[in-house]
Amino acid sequence: MFKTVLFPIDQSRAAREAAEVVTNVVQKYGSRLILLSVVEEAAPDAPNADPMMSPEAVAKLLENAQALFSQQGIIAEVLERQGKPAFTICDVADEIEANLIIMGCRGLGLTDEGATDSVTSRVINLSPCPVLIVP
Repeated sequence: MFKTVLFPIDQSRAAREAAEVVTNVVQKYGSRLILLSVVEEAAPDAPNADPMMSPEAVAKLLENAQALFSQQGIIAEVLERQGKPAFTICDVADEIEANLIIMGCRGLGLTDEGATDSVTSRVINLSPCPVLIVP
């Protein structure tokens, strides 16, 4: 049913909590697991304080997540992309032919438009496949 599962991650608590659900789904369905983290593009004059704007921090995050799933006997593939998170998540889901996206209900940040238009909300509206939101 869920042959390929995409798990977009950031350094939020919601992403860490969603990992348990991802483990359960992947083990139950024998799914291929793809971990995705998006390096956000910073404005040229903005200070680089957001950890998700650092390719090094994102690479370390993906490495740690891959190790966590490995401890559960799950081989996870990792992808690191650059761009706007919601659009990049949906583009990757389409590219890898994901059958399910699993993500936390609230990540590290909001979109430029604020809380009513979060990354999660945009993914739900743009996704080419079902999205499971973990509260």
